Amino acid sequence: MIYTVTLNPSIDYIVQVENFEQGVVNRSERDRKQPGGKGINVSRVLKRLGHETKAIGFLGGFTGAYVRNALEKEEIGLSFIEVEGDTRINVKIKGKQETELNGTAPLIKKEHVQALLEQLTELEKGDVLVLAGSVPQAMPQTIYRSMTQIAKERGAFVAVDTSGEALHEVLAAKPSFIKPNHHELSELVSKPIASIEDAIPHVQRLIGEGIESILVSFAGDGALFASAEGMFHVNVPSGEVRNSVGAGDSVVAGFLAALQEGKSLEDAVPFAVAAGSATAFSDGFCTREEVERLQQQLQRTIKKEG
Repeated sequence: MIYTVTLNPSIDYIVQVENFEQGVVNRSERDRKQPGGKGINVSRVLKRLGHETKAIGFLGGFTGAYVRNALEKEEIGLSFIEVEGDTRINVKIKGKQETELNGTAPLIKKEHVQALLEQLTELEKGDVLVLAGSVPQAMPQTIYRSMTQIAKERGAFVAVDTSGEALHEVLAAKPSFIKPNHHELSELVSKPIASIEDAIPHVQRLIGEGIESILVSFAGDGALFASAEGMFHVNVPSGEVRNSVGAGDSVVAGFLAALQEGKSLEDAVPFAVAAGSATAFSDGFCTREEVERLQQQLQRTIKKEG
């Protein structure tokens, strides 16, 4: 089973306003609401790719009820802990530029955190745990490190997609897979990383320190993947970017789906990149048909043999 953790879920309210202006009344041309949060996005994409998953984390209030109901309609397994206060609402305004206004997380108490950690004792060898998204300010930034340690003690594969202090802290527990973008990697290593070549020595060091595999995304410049077996670059397919919501989460979901299907790393990474691109080129999340079509455009360039 693939478990996804979302510590800070949301309702994403996505509004199309082509000529958005501050200080005046703007009228949306169209809008939509959807459950949000990086772990939840990974679960939703995995479901679309044909894989069962269980989403866990914290939900609260009428907004939390919306998220719960929406995921149940998509037949995604749930085991969220109920908290006081309302799950946040994130507003994403799409126009000539994208503007985001992210809400504040509800209060997460120590007993809520302990209940979540206890859920992880259900993990078994061969399960996958996805830790994705930001850590609320009220929680310790070491929480992902603690969760990784629990999961690895039970033989689970741990995938992490976070940034900042939470990413720095979790590395001590040596997760199985991390997926920073090049900005997040730059912040992690305190060095500017503007190109694939800039990233290579830092990725090599992280692999040497015990991270099993790393995928660094470079937007239109593709992705750099590394493991003990070697390192290679994958380009991105051609297409018009229409949507940035969930593209990175689709990469994680695509990678995990490919591994669950027994694909090699050489095939799993292009599938993951194609999943991220398929989401970016659409108004919603990717479909398997589109992922497989885009994957045919991708090529691997060897950077270093293992």
